[in-house]
Amino acid sequence: MKAALTPRYGPPETVRIGDHPTPSPASADVLVRVAAAAVTTADWRMRASAFPGGLWLPGRMMTGLFRPRNPVLGSAFAGTVTALGPDAKGFAAGDRVFGFAPHGAHAEYLAIKSDAAIAPLPDRLSFEDAAALPFGAASALVFLRDIAGLASGEHILIVGASGATGSYAVQIAKALGAEVTAVASAGNEDLVRSLGADHFVDYRAADPLAVTAGYDVIFDTVGATTFRRAGAALRPTGRYVPLNFSMLDAGRAALSNLGKGPTMKIAVSGDTRAILDDLIAMIENGQLRPVIDTVLDFEQIAEAHRLVETRHRSGTLVVTMPEASSTGEMDRPRDA
Repeated sequence: MKAALTPRYGPPETVRIGDHPTPSPASADVLVRVAAAAVTTADWRMRASAFPGGLWLPGRMMTGLFRPRNPVLGSAFAGTVTALGPDAKGFAAGDRVFGFAPHGAHAEYLAIKSDAAIAPLPDRLSFEDAAALPFGAASALVFLRDIAGLASGEHILIVGASGATGSYAVQIAKALGAEVTAVASAGNEDLVRSLGADHFVDYRAADPLAVTAGYDVIFDTVGATTFRRAGAALRPTGRYVPLNFSMLDAGRAALSNLGKGPTMKIAVSGDTRAILDDLIAMIENGQLRPVIDTVLDFEQIAEAHRLVETRHRSGTLVVTMPEASSTGEMDRPRDA
């Protein structure tokens, strides 16, 4: 099969299309013919070994000390089941599915356990739409609902509100009943307001933290703030939740939870079938829609990595595989 291969750590052009063995489904696996996949900041960090402060060595131990242990990156995917292992349950050949794999989605075929983060794809969603969901939307749901404990009536500041995670965080925060202040560049104001933001701050023109005890939750998706700076802007029971964090942040978070006042909450988002089901329910209820920045052909995946690394996007970047067909359609923003 064709796959995007990353034989060594390096710049975007390190990624190249080449031949790779087609995976054979294990006993409880389903084999998916990938139609579309997201290219995310996680792919950039693994390809470039660009792990946050203090996490370089643990990151390299996890992904491969001298070169990538798994040369095929990619986690969020959508496609069609083509084969199943004898013990796979819940799916049949021909099913349209989407999900989140540890790696391997940037290829024509992907083998994944049938009880992992994989779910049926509703007819109304295209493959491209579905591939844009598992990374950013799942992270936003877990961080806001489960980690921050965002409650109805609370006021949340979302930093990086137009990005691959932030654009879903705005929608999910509104679905949870929160008041939302969105931080992004001026060119993305219309987008984030269309997603439900109540207030907007252009980070180039104003400091969103220049308030006193204004927010119950600050969710930073891009690493533009710190707990020290955010503290004064949080209410006494406020929570500061960074999407990415360093080893020092882990210590700060632990200390903040020992005393009174605002706290720092850190965690790693887990991806499960239950979370995918929650996202589908929100889509069916009209509370959530996919946000896609750009759709590129699979052959342009090095360019996709380059675009992701700029960190200036409106939504998720998706690549489509050769001969992929898209049968669903939703009203959702593109190229905002």
